[in-house]
Amino acid sequence: MTLHADVAALLRDAARLRRMSLEQVANEALREGLRRLATQPARRGPYRTPAVSLGRCLVGSVDEVAAVLARAGGQRRP
Repeated sequence: MTLHADVAALLRDAARLRRMSLEQVANEALREGLRRLATQPARRGPYRTPAVSLGRCLVGSVDEVAAVLARAGGQRRP
């Protein structure tokens, strides 16, 4: 098994901090991680927001800020 450099560095740091061998820390970390994976549901794909039709635009252009604000406030502009 080949470890990525960042994982190897984390293992070395944990081994030094806990005063344990790399093998002991790796086994402990794998046990804990695999337990968590076994108890958590599998990840689903990304959440997708369903599309909704909002109907036609009630103002000529949303670039006309005054018209949009007036319409939102319940006023009608000519």
